[in-house]
Amino acid sequence: MTASTETVVALGASAGGVEALTCVLSQLPPDLGAVVLVVLHTAPGAVSRLPEVLARAGPLPVAHARDGEQLEPNRVYVAPPDHHLLVADGQARVVRGPHENRHRPAVDPLFRSAAVAYRERLVAVILTGALDDGAAGCLAVKRMGGQVLVQDPAEAAFPSMPQSAIAADHPTAVLPAAELGAAIVDAVRKLPAARTPEADEELQREIEYAVLDEDTIASEDVFSQRSAYSCPSCGGSLWEAPDDDSLRFRCRIGHAFGSESLLVSQSEALDASLAAALRALHERADLARRVSRRMRATGRTDAASRYDASEAEAERDASLIRSVLLTRDSNGA
Repeated sequence: MTASTETVVALGASAGGVEALTCVLSQLPPDLGAVVLVVLHTAPGAVSRLPEVLARAGPLPVAHARDGEQLEPNRVYVAPPDHHLLVADGQARVVRGPHENRHRPAVDPLFRSAAVAYRERLVAVILTGALDDGAAGCLAVKRMGGQVLVQDPAEAAFPSMPQSAIAADHPTAVLPAAELGAAIVDAVRKLPAARTPEADEELQREIEYAVLDEDTIASEDVFSQRSAYSCPSCGGSLWEAPDDDSLRFRCRIGHAFGSESLLVSQSEALDASLAAALRALHERADLARRVSRRMRATGRTDAASRYDASEAEAERDASLIRSVLLTRDSNGA
C-alpha cells in the first residue's frame, strides 16, 4: 500500500480505552499507508507508558507526539498527558490549551483540526469512554467529508462516548473493536484522492481556541447565542454552539462542554460549594460555642443564649447540607 501523509486515522478513547486501542492497533498492518493519531484521556501529572503498551500491540511504531514534528505515515502519535494533540500543515501541534469536555487531551480538538486539514482523507474512530467527548468532533469530521467509525456500545466497557457519537450523526459504521482494524484498513484503501482543504471559518475558530489564540479569545462573542449558564472551569459566561441536534457550550477563553460533560462539571462545582458551606457552618458553630462559654464564664448569660441559638442554627443547617452531599448522585440528582 502506498504510504501517504495526506491520509490520517484519528482514534479517541477514554475509560477502558487501553484495551480497546490495543485491540484495534493490533489489527493494523505495517504498510497501513496513513498517519495514526491517538487521544486517550489521561490524568495530568501522570507518567504515561501508553506508547510502550501500544507499541507491543502491533507492528506500527508508537511515540508521544512532539510539537512541530513532521508527521510520517505508518507511525502512531499519542497525545502526551495534559496536552491537546492537533494537526496542521502535516505537523503535530502539542498544546496546553483549555480543557474540553473536562479533559486535556480531549478528542474533539484532534478530530476538529484533522477534519479541517484532511477532509475526505480522514478516518475518525470513537472507542469506549464515559460522557460525550468526541461527539462534536465526529460532527466536524462528517461535515468536512471524512468517515466516522464507532465501537459498538453494546461491547464497549463504557458505552457513553460511542453512544454520544452515534447520536450526534450517522457514523459510517458501528462495529465491535475486533472488527474496527479491518474497517480502518478498508477505509484507508478506498479514500478519494487528496484535495486542497477548503476554509471553514467556524471550525477554524474553534481550533484556535485550543491553542489560546490571542485574537480569538479577545473576541467579545464565542458563538451567536449566549447561554444562561456559567463556565464551571473559570466562572465566565458560556455561549451555546449553533449545532442542530446537540447542546454544546464554550466560554470566552475556550473551555468547552457537551451537555453531559457540563452537567457533571456543574455537579462537581456544586459539591465543592456545598463542601465549603458545610465547613463554614461547622466553623461558625464551633466559634459560637466558644463565645457562649466565655460569655457564661463572665456572667453574661443573656448574650450567651444568643450564641447558643447561633450554634444550634449552624448545626441544623450543616446537618441538612451533609444529608444532601450524602444522597446526591454523580449527576446532581
